[in-house]
Amino acid sequence: MTQPLRIATVNVNGVRAAYRKGMGDWLDGRGVDILALQEVRASTDDLAGLLGDGWSILHDAATVKGRAGVAIASRNVATVHRVSLGADEFDSAGRWLEADFTVGDASITVVSTYVHSGEVGTPKQVEKYTFLDAMEARLPELASHSDHALVVGDLNVGHREIDIRNWKGNRKNAGFLPDERAYFDRFFGPLGETVTGVDGSTGPGLGWVDVGRAWAGEVEGPYTWWSQRGKAFDTDTGWRLDYHVATPALAASVTSYAVDKADAWDTRWSDHAPVVVDYVI
Repeated sequence: MTQPLRIATVNVNGVRAAYRKGMGDWLDGRGVDILALQEVRASTDDLAGLLGDGWSILHDAATVKGRAGVAIASRNVATVHRVSLGADEFDSAGRWLEADFTVGDASITVVSTYVHSGEVGTPKQVEKYTFLDAMEARLPELASHSDHALVVGDLNVGHREIDIRNWKGNRKNAGFLPDERAYFDRFFGPLGETVTGVDGSTGPGLGWVDVGRAWAGEVEGPYTWWSQRGKAFDTDTGWRLDYHVATPALAASVTSYAVDKADAWDTRWSDHAPVVVDYVI
């Protein structure tokens, strides 16, 4: 017996501010079963008060108050959750939250993640690479844990030139650096085959599926983030930074993919748009 499951991810850029601007109206009408949030920047009590009844909430706050923070809200209670990523000395708090759910006769693992934005030539970029290294090591473990596994969130990398409108002007900026993009070449490369990244590095493909690209095809975007500066939103000068990264078995069950871009600049409640995908488990 199959069961539909609607999973949404969005970087809320502060959930309290997002709710003041209309996030609740979007969520009330969207029929979401599992909601992954990034940049929560609030307490668990804040989240519970905003979301209201009917939601089970998992929340991993950042070590520094008011920064980052990831959460998973679901209509059904998770059977187990995990929050650590990488070596013990690496502080991944507020950036990686795994939860296992029972859906019908199957099990699915959902991860809400917020990858560092990075900054070339600074410790922030070193932290980003440390996180991506840990993520690359964790993905095969997740795939072994469940053939229905999903990593969603703000990954803060535009993988390919079609994932960023102004790619030529951003080749030396964090978010579109060749060595960042090479991680994604391996994430989505054929399982076990040697993959040559855009930076010339080589490594084994992990066999995961970029649901957004698989669904949209070889087109520009669809973008999920637009700078608050200038007319970026109005001219659709965006980046595709928010992903559903799925195991092949789960990716094969997708029936719908949507980026819920606001109708106008002044109706946005975040600088990111929700990415909503329907799966049939």
